[in-house]
This record gives sequence, structure tokens and C-alpha cells, in this order.
Amino acid sequence: MIEALIFIIAYLLGSIPSGLIVGKVGYGIDIREHGSGNLGGTNTFRTLGVKAGLIVTIADILKGTLAASLPLIFGNNELNPLIVGIFAVVGHTYPIFAKFKGGKAVATSGGLLLFVEPIMFLTMLAVFFLVLFLSKYVSLSSMLAGVYGIIYSLFTGNIGLIIVISLLTGFVIYRHRANIKRIIDKTEPKVKWL
Repeated sequence: MIEALIFIIAYLLGSIPSGLIVGKVGYGIDIREHGSGNLGGTNTFRTLGVKAGLIVTIADILKGTLAASLPLIFGNNELNPLIVGIFAVVGHTYPIFAKFKGGKAVATSGGLLLFVEPIMFLTMLAVFFLVLFLSKYVSLSSMLAGVYGIIYSLFTGNIGLIIVISLLTGFVIYRHRANIKRIIDKTEPKVKWL
């Protein structure tokens, strides 16, 4: 029973639409009606600016971190934080509070890894910004950071981590399939602040 409750809470945490809340409360704007229409941090940066983008990105990361910590909070040592965190990622991507249309799973996946493997998270963040500096593509940076995460996980010997990071990276790449096409067509927007 407690396991089911933890999974539900994790999903609901992930479902909190940070971009929608920040846009409507802080700016009177529904970001789903602007830019890519996505609720994630990237569209918030493009639509509302750096301050709003940072708030949304950090909030989305913390959703994953908090969800992964639920087994610890509830004193349940049998539940793997990685599995619980996946429910937050699903909630972020398909949020019940925003008609099941959410973000692309990057920040919340990162938040999950921040709790489980903080060094891995920080090195993935470094890879993200390195690729972003070189390419100016947020989407490409997100995907390649995930690929790096898979490589990193192989050296940990943690089978659960290898499986979960592989699944999350595959999901992130799937969610970015339109971006991949735009990168190939050279129509994908580039960041302008780097």
C-alpha cells in the first residue's frame, strides 16, 4: 500500500507544470501558446527570458530529486529511488494537471540522477554545457548528455542505473525526434546567449 502511495506522489510531483505556473502567475502568459508550445525550461527561456527559464528548469530538476527521495522520506528501503523517480519523469512528460502535455523529460530525469548519482549528474551537466557552447543546440546537448550518462553508468557496474539511464536517454531522444529532423534540416533554433 505504501509503495503505491509513493508512486502516486512521485507522479503527482512530476505533474506539477512549472512552466505553466511561472508563465501564468508571473507573466500572465500561457507558454503552451508560444514558441514550441512545450512546458519545459527551453521554451520558457525562449518565451519568457532567462529568469523565468532558470526558475522553471530548477523546479523541474527538483521534482525529480524530491520524487527519488520519497523512499527515504517514507522509510521504505525496499523501493529503488530510480524506479520511483521514473514516475516523476512520466508525470513531467504527461502531467495530469496540464492535459497530459508536458516537457521532454530532460530536467526531471536530471533531478532523479542528482539524488541517486550526484557526481554523474554534475558531469552530465558539464557535457550538456560543453555541447551547448559548441553547437548552440539545447536539444542536441540534452541528447548527448544522456548518451554520456549511459557510458558513465557502464563504469559504475550498477545494472539498475545502466537500465534506467538507458531507458531515460532513449525516451529523451524519442521526445526530441522533431528536433533531430530540424537539426538535420538546419532549422532548429540556436541559443543566442552563448
